[in-house]
Amino acid sequence: MKGVKELSKLMITAAEVANIMDCSERHGYKLIQEMNGELKAKGFIIRAGRVPRKYFFERVGLEEVEIYEG
Repeated sequence: MKGVKELSKLMITAAEVANIMDCSERHGYKLIQEMNGELKAKGFIIRAGRVPRKYFFERVGLEEVEIYEG
């Protein structure tokens, strides 16, 4: 099931958003909902409660490497 584990890394959860942004998980869900609305308006298929990791980091102006090396 290595492929499934790797695919899960493509999406970020509200708990991870909350940890990175130093906010509540509830606020993490709100941020994800906002980003998913943007993606849906652009014609992308979305998944409630998760957002593409790459898109999240673009929107918050961070690089994933900064988070895990810092």
